[in-house]
Amino acid sequence: MQLIKDLNWRYATKKYDHTKKVSDQDLTAIKEVIRLTATSYGLQLFKVLHIKNPEVRATLLPHSWGQPQITEASDLFVFCHYDNVTHTDIDNYLELKAKLQEIPLENLESYGSFVKKGIDKLSQDEKEIWNHKQTYIALGKALVACAELGIDSTPIEGFAANKYEEILELKSKNLKASVVLAIGYRSDEDQTQHQAKVRKSLEEIVEEI
Repeated sequence: MQLIKDLNWRYATKKYDHTKKVSDQDLTAIKEVIRLTATSYGLQLFKVLHIKNPEVRATLLPHSWGQPQITEASDLFVFCHYDNVTHTDIDNYLELKAKLQEIPLENLESYGSFVKKGIDKLSQDEKEIWNHKQTYIALGKALVACAELGIDSTPIEGFAANKYEEILELKSKNLKASVVLAIGYRSDEDQTQHQAKVRKSLEEIVEEI
């Protein structure tokens, strides 16, 4: 299986070759994979910010534990989750579903009520945690897409979310920063690429019952 080979090849890149850039074609493919990722109820209550402005990336660097990938990688993505889930979010999804699947909107009313009741049972904190989790599903798909394309990647949790939210003006968009992804091409100077991949055995990870 080629994907297994690709995943054995990838690693959390520590140092990027800043002179090598990911092509627009590959960027579009990665974004499309993110768009097609699975989410709870299909609501897609997240947004991905593609930070292209080098000045903005430089501003984010000191709030990212000084990790050089923030500025040296070809591209930087900030995965954000919605701060809340509202009935309007669900109604918008139902309208899109009705349009794309050519279903009368009234036929989806009972399903919409089911989703709303389930979400209304959650506290505000539970809603945010739920939304936060959705971004990691999308992140995982992006990592796989990069590996398949031969593009290096680094998922980054070491950053000050509140500072990102301030710099990127996320509050006004009902968004909170979840996780960061740097992508590009490894530097020859990155010695991490020569280290053996450290993973538990299959028997330790998977238990058959």
